[in-house]
Amino acid sequence: MTNPLFSSAPATTGTGAEAGAGTSASALETEPRRETPLDLLIATVARLRGPGGCPWDADQTHASLVRHLVEESHELIEAIEGGSRDDLLEELGDVLYQVLFHADLAAHTAEENFDIQDVAARLTEKMVGRHPHVFGDVTLDTAAEVSAAWDGFKAVEKPGRTSVLDGIPAGMPALALADKVLGRAEKIGLLEADSGFPLPIESEADLGPLLLAIVSTARSQGLDAERALRAAVRDLQSEIRSAETTPA
Repeated sequence: MTNPLFSSAPATTGTGAEAGAGTSASALETEPRRETPLDLLIATVARLRGPGGCPWDADQTHASLVRHLVEESHELIEAIEGGSRDDLLEELGDVLYQVLFHADLAAHTAEENFDIQDVAARLTEKMVGRHPHVFGDVTLDTAAEVSAAWDGFKAVEKPGRTSVLDGIPAGMPALALADKVLGRAEKIGLLEADSGFPLPIESEADLGPLLLAIVSTARSQGLDAERALRAAVRDLQSEIRSAETTPA
């Protein structure tokens, strides 16, 4: 397991003269790295969860923190959609704190035994692997070309996946889940991209009131719109799996 502190100091390159007059390369190599705010935050999490720290923090588990992660994620979304710069700064910090908390938990759980550095290393490896057009010799010039190639990049990374539905979290809100599954249905040709109902929708300003009216109608009749949509999505998922296993 690695040192739990990020090393964010810039790499030392070039000669001593380039680094600064009268400063040798050997001196730069031995100069202590300055602590960054991220270092301090990581140390703060460790202090809170360590001996003599906060009893509540020490009692938490990955599972007990799920509801806090969900809440903080929604607060970040709210800040992105309608908050100020300070709101965004604060809520990004709250989500980052959740990541650091889970990493510290793992660092002190024998069967997990990884820390925030391992999390960062795994993410870097994944991002480099999924961007061969940046870090390799693949040429993709537009966002549309990247989107078209994305599933192929992920397939190389996760060869065990056999369905376009693999990797979709079942616990997503019904609307987000529906959007994701519809996209996968389009990828295998089960649905056309423009196969929606011919409704007079030209913008999200048109769409919002329509969705609200549907939910209102369902509510007035004692129906659960979330559950109904989730059931419809399950039916579509069954169609996708059937199409994937049916010989062409």
